[in-house]
Formats: sequence, structure tokens, C-alpha cells
Amino acid sequence: MIKHKRWTTCTAAALISAPILLSSWLALAADRGPTPSPIGPAVTPSGLPAIVVARDERPSADRAAKKAKEPPPPPAAQQKLPPRVPFTAAEDAASVIPGMPDARFFMDSVADYKNALPQQPGPWLILSSGGADGAFGAGLIVGLTAAGARPAYPVVTGVSTGALMAPFIFAGPRYDDTLREAYTKITAADVFEAGSSTGESFVNSWPLRDFIAKEMTPAVLGDVAAEHRRGRRLFVVTSDLDAERSVVWNMGAIAAHGGDDALKLFRSVLLASASIPGGFPPVMIDVEANGKRFQEMHVDGGLGGQFFVAPPALMAPVSDYKLPATQLYIVVNTSLQRFFKVVDRFAPDILTQSIGMAVPVDTRLMMDRAYVVARRSGIPFNVATIPESFNAPSKGAFDPKYMGALFQVGFEQGRGASPFSSQPPPYPGEPPSQSSHIEKTGAN
Repeated sequence: MIKHKRWTTCTAAALISAPILLSSWLALAADRGPTPSPIGPAVTPSGLPAIVVARDERPSADRAAKKAKEPPPPPAAQQKLPPRVPFTAAEDAASVIPGMPDARFFMDSVADYKNALPQQPGPWLILSSGGADGAFGAGLIVGLTAAGARPAYPVVTGVSTGALMAPFIFAGPRYDDTLREAYTKITAADVFEAGSSTGESFVNSWPLRDFIAKEMTPAVLGDVAAEHRRGRRLFVVTSDLDAERSVVWNMGAIAAHGGDDALKLFRSVLLASASIPGGFPPVMIDVEANGKRFQEMHVDGGLGGQFFVAPPALMAPVSDYKLPATQLYIVVNTSLQRFFKVVDRFAPDILTQSIGMAVPVDTRLMMDRAYVVARRSGIPFNVATIPESFNAPSKGAFDPKYMGALFQVGFEQGRGASPFSSQPPPYPGEPPSQSSHIEKTGAN
């Protein structure tokens, strides 16, 4: 397998923040010079991880020309962020979205989770984190459509890049072309602006925000709301950084409220689920508790886990809880393979290799737990992962050729005879083989 240098995030807060520190060494990296790659042009170690969102319909060149005409945001030193309204842990625990009390619940609330579930049984679809590698999951779903093997999942959950594709998947096959565009033609410039730090992040994510606003239209909101009214549920996860608690958003309930406030919240939740803390600005969400209004700080949903099935207490080995699903389908949008590299004595390289090691371990542990819960629940377990044989090169962050190749792999797997495995993939039993070095970016 061709070596991919992985810029990813993991659930531990310290590790998920670590790749962002790379920006602090940009000057050092510049002095050090570009990193040579045996395939394609040299790549400098200055890229930051980012999340795929639906692509602007204009060609990339037009998009780049538009951005070139836009004035850059003021330097971070000139930006003075407003002070936050103080609030207590008790107030945060009791907070709700004004006018939308059913919009969300804390992931650790078992009662709220059970109340939010649909009445109808059926297969559940779980979409993991994975950044640009979400191209695999998008392709898989489109492939399932082509094979006539895609049910209307009563429950769809998404974390980070999984969250960004989830509304389109939930709304139905009519959005398959949107998924294909999003995961095969986007570039890094469509996601973040490097060299434009803010007082709370190293890069500016206004391109990501604008893409979400463009693609998550009132029509999409209406389609999600319609599916919600039919009894289906769409859940997206963010991390409430103030409370250090994961939050599950009932996106269909939000959509069903309709209007500008619902659309704004819907978009903000998706942006938050994909906002790597420290790398991208956090998303401030207005809440209310006992008549007091304040803002919570929300960041990437991957802090609480690479995917979401049920509250941790219900997923515990000592729990006797049984999932009210007929089957469990998990799409893993990240590589699970180990890669050998003689790591340079250079802080960014050490951090990158460490995080690249942690993410597959965390994902595998979560898959193992989900497998045990599925067996305990008496339902089939199904998981789709990126094939070990996939070895397309990537020249940098959100390389359309790389993503297109991975989308096609997912598509072929989805329309094939065995798109899912009935058990988690085996753990690697032999030392990883050495392979050529290629830069590749990817995040939650």
C-alpha cells in the first residue's frame, strides 16, 4: 500500500488539538523547506486538516477568481472578540435552544436519547468521521443506490464529515449527484483560508461556512423535515467545549420548525460538527436557561468519538440495553491500516505520526464495542471500511483526483455483492510494511 501521511484528529482533546499546533511552526517549516515526494510535486508541511462540504456549482477556477477579489479578513491582532456572558454548569445543563426545545440532547442522557428515537423499527446507518476520506462513504451510498440496495434508514447519525454528508443521505437518492460533486471536485481552497488566523483559530473557515450556507438550502431543510415527519431521525454530534459533553442534535426536528432561525441553526450545527478546535473557529450557539440567554462554544463532534450509535452508558459491556434496530450499518471513513515511517525529529512530524496512530486504534475500539452491542441486541452487524488495497496517491489537502479515486472505490463496493462485512476487520498481526511517502490530508 502506498504510504499516506495522515493529518487527522482523534477523540482525545489533547490529540485532536495537536495537529493545529503545526501552524505555530510554519516559519520553521519554511526554513526547513519543502518535503520531497517521490510521486508528484514537492509538498510543504503547511497544510491544515479540513472537512469536506458540498461543492459550489461554479468551476474551481471561477471560485478562486471570486475569492481573489474578496478583501481578506482583518489580521487576528486587529480582531477583538467580544467577552462571553458567564454561566454555570447547572445553567448549561438546563439550557435549550430558544423556541426549539426538541432540537438536541446531551449524548450522556439516556432518557432523552430514548425519547428521541423513532417508533418504527428498521436498519440504522452510522457515518463516521474521516475528512476528505468521506469520499469513500459518499461513494458507497451512491453505489448502494445503483444496486437497488439502499433502504430508507429510520435512523442516520453522522460525526464531522459524516455529519456533513448525512443530511443528503437522509433526504434520499435525489441528492446522490450532490454527494458525488462534494467528494470528487472540492479543493482545500473551498474549505479554509490559510494564513488568515483569528483570535480563536489558526485558519479561517469562512469558505466552509459559505459552502454549507449554499448547499443547505431551504429546499434541503424541507426535505429533511418531511422525512422527520414520516418518523425517521437524523442525528448529528457536536462537542460542547464549555461542559466537555457531546451534544446530539435532532436535525429533523430542527428542520421541522422551519423558518430562518431553524435554517441558521441547522447550518451552524453542521459547521460546528466539522470545526477542529484551535484549527477552525468554534461555533457559538445561542441557548437559554431559566430566562437567561448565553452562548455555548461548540466544536468538532469527533472529540466524543469517531461515530455515534447510543449513549456511552448503553454501549457499556455491563449494560443489558438492546438497540431498537433491525440491523446496524457502520460506514468508516478513515483508513484503519498502520504505516511505517522513520519519523523525523521534528515536532509536527512527531505529532502527525502520533495522531495517525491513535485514530485507527480509537475507531477499532468503537467498532468492537458496537459489534458487541449488536450481538447483545440480536441484530446483524454490518461495517464498510476502506479496502487495504486502496493506494491512490494524494498530493495534498483535498486533492480531487485522490478523492475521486476513493469515491469510485466506495461506489464499486456499494454496488457490489458484499458492500459490508459482518464483523469488524481483523487487527493487523504483522509489522506494517514500509512504503513510499505521499502527503495526504484528512480530518474529522
